[in-house]
Amino acid sequence: MMTFTTTRCLIRPFEQQDIEPFMDYRNDLDWMQYQSFKGLSYEDYQRSLLKPPSIVDGMQLAIIHQETNDLIGDLYVQQDGTTYWIGYTISPRYARQGYAFEVVSGLIGDLSDQGAKTIKAGALLTNKASIALLKKLNFEFLVTEDDEQIYALDVTK
Repeated sequence: MMTFTTTRCLIRPFEQQDIEPFMDYRNDLDWMQYQSFKGLSYEDYQRSLLKPPSIVDGMQLAIIHQETNDLIGDLYVQQDGTTYWIGYTISPRYARQGYAFEVVSGLIGDLSDQGAKTIKAGALLTNKASIALLKKLNFEFLVTEDDEQIYALDVTK
C-alpha cells in the first residue's frame, strides 16, 4: 500500500469522500484535454478508484493537501519489473503552485526506495507544462509513440 508525505501533501489510496472532488476536475474536459481517464460517472470512478489497489495493474493515488484535507490531484503508478510508469494530474485550483513537482519528486524517491531502476512517463506533444515538469525532474526524452512523447528517468545514478 503506497502512502507517503511531501512538504504540503499526503499521498494515499483513494477513499469514498475523494470521489466527488475527483470528478470536479476530472470531468472538466478543457482542463483534462491531455488525460484519458475522464468524463465518467460517479459509479465508474468509484469502481476504478476504490477497488483494492494493484501497482502491477496500475493504480491511482489521491493527493491530499495536509492543511486543508482537500483532494488537490492524483498520481498514477504502474509497476513493470523494475520500471514504473507514472502519471499526474493537479486540480486547476491548485495548478502552477509547485504541487506537481513536489509530489512527483516524492513519488520518485518512494519508488526508488522500493527498488525502481527506471521511471517512465508519457506526455502529449502539446502538453508543454507536463514536458517542462519532466525535464525539470531530469527525465530524458526516449521516443514518440502515437502522439505521446515518452520520457525516462534512471534512478540508479
